[in-house]
Amino acid sequence: MDGDEEITRAADETVAWAMAGDRESFAVLVREHGQAVHAYLARRAGRGVADELLTEVWLRAWRSRRSYDVGWAGPRPWLYGIARNVLRAHWRVRVDRPEGTFRLAEDPWPAVDDRLDAVRLRLALTAALAALGEDYREVVLLVAWEQLTPAEVALALGLPPSTVRSRLHRARLILQRSIDTSDVTNPCSTYQEV
Repeated sequence: MDGDEEITRAADETVAWAMAGDRESFAVLVREHGQAVHAYLARRAGRGVADELLTEVWLRAWRSRRSYDVGWAGPRPWLYGIARNVLRAHWRVRVDRPEGTFRLAEDPWPAVDDRLDAVRLRLALTAALAALGEDYREVVLLVAWEQLTPAEVALALGLPPSTVRSRLHRARLILQRSIDTSDVTNPCSTYQEV
């Protein structure tokens, strides 16, 4: 057994122990995945909301740990699914975010902004993402921001992998068409901040 296999086996054992109720192993999961889960929340709702909701994600994960299948490749997609449900519950009770609105939270990669000239594209991209609809948008963001595979997205959303691949393909086509037809040379003339 080489070093990578030993690390994988140790990580799998830690997850198994955590899901069986071992608090120290669960704390290891929190340390290993806490930053990624927080970033997931922050990209969708902003840093302040993410700070508020992170504890709820971990509480729900602890309470529902028996629903985790230790045969899965890792806990991150499962945790993103829980985080998504926490966000949805949060947005249902908020009065300052009308149902169906979408707002692009803080941009997580300033270096990418420079390369893509995001100052001009941001409004067009935000409008295109908002027009997608929640089901398609969530698939795109899990792949683009969280770097999950379509199979992991299927796990996080509780969907068949073929549905996720289909939504991802269609969403990419819609986004490309929307951005291609937008006036990115003067985005303020076409779009308003969402």
